[in-house]
Amino acid sequence: MAPLDIPRLAAGDRVQHELLVRERDDKTTKAGDPFAVLKLGNATGTLAVNVWKEMIPAIEGVRAGQVVQVIGTIDLYKGARQLKLTVPPRVVAASAANPEEFLPRVQESVEALWARVDGWRTEMRGPLRRAVDLFFGDDAFRERFARAPGATRGHHAMIGGLLLHSCEVANIARESVRTMRGNVPLVTAGALLHDIGKVESYAVLLSGFENTQAGHLLGHIVLGSLMLEERLRTLPAGTLSDAQRLELHHFIQSHHGIPEYGAAVRPMTLEAEILHFADQASAKGNDFNEAVGDSELFPGDDLEFSAKRSWRLERRVWKRSHGWE
Repeated sequence: MAPLDIPRLAAGDRVQHELLVRERDDKTTKAGDPFAVLKLGNATGTLAVNVWKEMIPAIEGVRAGQVVQVIGTIDLYKGARQLKLTVPPRVVAASAANPEEFLPRVQESVEALWARVDGWRTEMRGPLRRAVDLFFGDDAFRERFARAPGATRGHHAMIGGLLLHSCEVANIARESVRTMRGNVPLVTAGALLHDIGKVESYAVLLSGFENTQAGHLLGHIVLGSLMLEERLRTLPAGTLSDAQRLELHHFIQSHHGIPEYGAAVRPMTLEAEILHFADQASAKGNDFNEAVGDSELFPGDDLEFSAKRSWRLERRVWKRSHGWE
């Protein structure tokens, strides 16, 4: 059976598919009756389900991170789509489920993103190219990098999110550095390397994106520098000077801008400063793009301003109704 295309569902559509339970929220009505709100999803999106008291006993063992088979129809409530169940959901064995079918993924072509990265690599020369190729010339690393999310929740929390975020950061940084007469290949290398630690920091599980043990204990910035140093040691002595090696580490260690946000030091070069702001622009830009399409923030198509504050942006969001064509 083809995957359910959640964004295309309309009122009256029948659903008989397997979906991942993203969240479960047990509540009580004003009359004191128990009910539960399930957020179900797959790689295309999410869908809310209200499970009323008659079915509560049947979902006693249903929890976030499980795959369930659901049967029902799509209803509209205050302009938002909901799934109305006709039978209780049935839990599917975890061994039969592939996380990549149920977790969100980037819509961009991974092949096109890699073509962009490889084009940038051809601009690099000498030790800079040697250092970048230690990772991006390694097929095993590329496979892991292309699967990793950009975060466990928040910006680019999708399969392929790390690759997309890194390309966005590189695009923004390259144009900014060119404007400010800086070193374009160098800032590109910094953009590609700045988040390599997320490959070791995040795990892709059926329950979602989670921190690994190393991610919890060290974080992606420290892990990134450790990974970089380990691979740099495989190069012949003298390939990079001590200062060149340190500058690559500086991109990783300073890209969060200030210590309060996780940076070991503040950026100390033009390229490192621009990398930091490019990283922020990609993250916040993604937050805005996803906010205007969030059914929880905009439960009805007639809303101009979000019904509540976005937790990622810490403000309400305006979805303009006019065009500029």
